Amino acid sequence: MDPTGAVVSGAHVKLTLDGQSASQELITGDDGQFSFANIAPGPFQLTVTATGFATKSTSGTLRPGESYEVPQFTLAVATSVTEVKVVPSQVELAEVQIKEEEKQRVFGFIPNFYVSYVPDAAPLTPRQKFELAWKSTLDPVSFGLIGAAAGIEQAANQFGGYGQGAEGYGKRYGAAFADSTIGTFIGGAILPSLLKQDPRYFYKGTGSKRSRFFYAVANAVICKGDNGRWQANYSNILGSLAAGGISNAYYPDKDRNGAGLVFENAAIGIATTAASNLLQEFLIRKLTPNTPASSPSTP
Repeated sequence: MDPTGAVVSGAHVKLTLDGQSASQELITGDDGQFSFANIAPGPFQLTVTATGFATKSTSGTLRPGESYEVPQFTLAVATSVTEVKVVPSQVELAEVQIKEEEKQRVFGFIPNFYVSYVPDAAPLTPRQKFELAWKSTLDPVSFGLIGAAAGIEQAANQFGGYGQGAEGYGKRYGAAFADSTIGTFIGGAILPSLLKQDPRYFYKGTGSKRSRFFYAVANAVICKGDNGRWQANYSNILGSLAAGGISNAYYPDKDRNGAGLVFENAAIGIATTAASNLLQEFLIRKLTPNTPASSPSTP
């Protein structure tokens, strides 16, 4: 019967006898009745199962020559348990990881956004790549660092065509800001979006110092694609060339040498990336307070 007193037809009844491996099974009739015949005496167990109901069992002992009438079974409705797992999309996961990366600051204040300490970080969408480039460029500390670089150039009278004084400093600052912005957006957003490459450095952190050294240097010319596979870092290489070419438009006339300046700046950009990667691999994480706790994997 069910809890309302209605008969349960089609229920599966299994009879198991102690000491016997074989069991007998049958299905209840339209009236909910069932009957086993010619059963050997001794202990037995009955198990009743039916769709939508909880399994119910009873046991007893059949004596020789006895006809055993089983008490009425009342089957309880089965408890339904539904497990729902909410898994964020790749875009949502990447957004969360970007927010964590934007907290990464060397000494607590210098931006360190373009490194992932999560080895299997979700790929970035084009919008997220531009967002990262924009926030890195407009960070107040970035303006200060560019100002310091311009001051060093003026003190050494680099790009003498700009002159000295406030005007010369302003021109150097503008050129340095242009170099940084153009390199960041072309190599960190535009080309990575077009070529489906990840502009971030993926921290290794394990293995021998030698393997980590070559990993860091190699990552100046290789990168992880949005498909998770390693490939030639066309974004950084072509970005450095493009930035070098554009710089011809605003460098002093005597410091422009056409293709020479382009390839010189490109080489400097790639070498700078390699040096930055080495610092990321061996030093910067120790100086960055807010980094994810997840341990890196060995590639």
